Amino acid sequence: MIEVKRSSDFPSQEKMLKIEEPYVEATIITPKDYIGDVMKLANHKRGNFKDMQYISPERVEIKYAMPLSEIIVDFFNLLKSITSGFASLDYEFLKYRPSDMIKLDILVAGEKVDELSTIIHKEKAYQMGREVTQRLRKLIPRQNFEVSIQAAIGKRVVAKERIAPFRKDVTAGLYGGDITRKRKVLEKQKSGKKKMKRIGTFSYSVSYIWRRD
Repeated sequence: MIEVKRSSDFPSQEKMLKIEEPYVEATIITPKDYIGDVMKLANHKRGNFKDMQYISPERVEIKYAMPLSEIIVDFFNLLKSITSGFASLDYEFLKYRPSDMIKLDILVAGEKVDELSTIIHKEKAYQMGREVTQRLRKLIPRQNFEVSIQAAIGKRVVAKERIAPFRKDVTAGLYGGDITRKRKVLEKQKSGKKKMKRIGTFSYSVSYIWRRD
């Protein structure tokens, strides 16, 4: 048995018989007017309904068994948002349960960014891959060469974006003449960009993905 504490510890699929993740019992106390929204959020976060009871005419206690990973990311903030700040949350460990978890890798310019790799439920991998690649496309500055951004599960790419290179009008100084001359200049530029793409590097911060616009 291997205890995985970070994405870099996640073993390859062929080495695993099963995967288990920690579950907690989440206790949510909310005004009755928000019951529907709270249950919708909990279900979206892979929660399993356990119990609900009124603790007063206006307040309800709802219990769910939920993956710990869904709780610690953004559940509390979302809960506060949909209940106008009135709901409270408490949770305690239940046990480990079998789960279909996978490792989602992010590649920038063909290089894997370990800091952006994450362990996520298979059902949410595509959505997460799309969100991360789209956000990075908006935040990483353009270069003189094309930059590809990919989200992959193993060797399978599930989402892809590209940052187009700067384009310089190398034919601006050419007036009239044979069209083949312009084509030669453009082909030379294209060849130069291919070479730059092979050897070009650039610096970027992993904080791009967490920064808020």
